[in-house]
This record gives sequence, C-alpha cells and structure tokens, in this order.
Amino acid sequence: MGKYAQLVIGPAGCGKSTYCDTLHQHCQAIGRSIHIVNLDPAAEHFSYPVSIDIRDLITLEDVMEELELGPNGGLLYCMEYMEDNMDEWLGEQLEGYGDDDYLVFDCPGQIELYNHLGVFKTFVDFMKRDGWSLCVVYCLDSHFITDAAKFISGSMQALSAMVKLELPHINLLTKMDLCENKKDIEDFLMPEPRLLLDQLAASTGPRFRALNRAVASLLEEFSLVSFVPLDITNEDSIGDVLLQVDMAIQYGEDAEVKVREVDGEMGDEGDDDMQD
Repeated sequence: MGKYAQLVIGPAGCGKSTYCDTLHQHCQAIGRSIHIVNLDPAAEHFSYPVSIDIRDLITLEDVMEELELGPNGGLLYCMEYMEDNMDEWLGEQLEGYGDDDYLVFDCPGQIELYNHLGVFKTFVDFMKRDGWSLCVVYCLDSHFITDAAKFISGSMQALSAMVKLELPHINLLTKMDLCENKKDIEDFLMPEPRLLLDQLAASTGPRFRALNRAVASLLEEFSLVSFVPLDITNEDSIGDVLLQVDMAIQYGEDAEVKVREVDGEMGDEGDDDMQD
C-alpha cells in the first residue's frame, strides 16, 4: 500500500476538529489505524490523540507576545514559519511514517490560507514529493446552506480552495445532527443551477441578474461543487464520508492489486502441478 492523508480545511467553527475526532473514533471501532496531525498553532485542547503537533515548532501565543501581532497576523506568521521550515520540521516528523499509514491533518480556520496564500500549496507539493496521496475535506456548517445566496457563497469558497490546492476534493456539510430542517438542505447537496438562479432572482435586485446567471452557469457547466452530509451521530454517515475520501485517494487499491497478482501466481503454480 501507499501513504495516504486527508487535509481537513474550512472556515473557523465549521466542525473540523469534531470531524477529526469522530473519524478517529469510527476508525478505532472498525479496527483501522489513523494518525491525526494538528496544524493549528492556536489550538489548546484536543479530544483526540495528536500524533504530530505544530505547537512543538511554534505557537500563536508566543508569536503574539514576542512580535506584538494580533491573532490573524500572528497566525499568518506561524504558517509562513512552518512553510520556511517544511523540510526540517515536517520532513523529520514524517520520517516515522511510511507505507500503510494514514494521516489526517486538522488545519486552522482562516480561509485565506487556502484561497489565495501559498502556504498550503507549498505544503501539498511537499507531501506529494514525499509520496503521499492526499484528499481535501472542505468542511462547511450546514446551518449556512439554507438558501441560495448562502449556498453560492459557500460554494465559491470551496471552489477557490479546490482550484488553489489542485487535489481531490470532498465538500462536507457538517453539523447535520444539529440541523432542524434537513429538507431545506437536501436541495443543495446536488444543486440544480436553474433552481438556484430562480431563487437568487427572487432575493436579489435586477442589477445582479447577469452575475447570478454567470455564477449559475459556472456551477452547471463544470459540475465542480457538490456536498456530502455528515451526521456524527450516525455511523453509516461517517462510514459513507470515509468511503468517498478513500475512493478519491484510491486507498487500498494497491493492496487489492497485489492480492490479485498473488492469487494469479498461485493459480498458475497449481496448473503447472496438475500438468506434472
């Protein structure tokens, strides 16, 4: 088998760490080994075991105190510091992991890190060079996907990260277990652009009609954005998300090929024995 990883990103408060914890518990229950990596230098408490922690390299608290930066500026400094020390720090941390290992990176919640800054693109390129197959899991709070305008906003954020990082991409609607009106969200899982256009036209002024048509056309022509719902109280929901990620990174396919090859060789040997 190869080396596999999930890059869990999304806005602050969207449930990234909860997803990582839920995934860890699910994998424990089915006897599958995963390792969770914290890439948030501002994190304080974890409900899951942390295998690699960026706070061993740098913390937001130290940066804010020593450089007199605010939270956002301090976080950007931390991530750029990680980028500058990618080979030394992350390379050394990953030396203990190899074939059959599966990492889940729990990332900070500042979306500018994924949309237009180069830090995580550098991170992705580094992981690829080291032989890792990656998939982005973009988390979005389901409570913000209740009408067309909010859906378009969330979709553009996810699409921006998809284009920037150039990786297989799973868009996850989190907190479905807390959502009271699940029916309102079902229409947005596999959105019909024409329906979105009608809803946008009803909720925005005439001067936005051309923009609404352009956005709807973008989503329709390229079919780039769809969402997978996650209900952390439902094991089938968690298993479905993991299955989709595994398919995106082709997890386990190398092992299946090897098994087929071994079975074929054993069959050939059996035929030879019968001929003898």
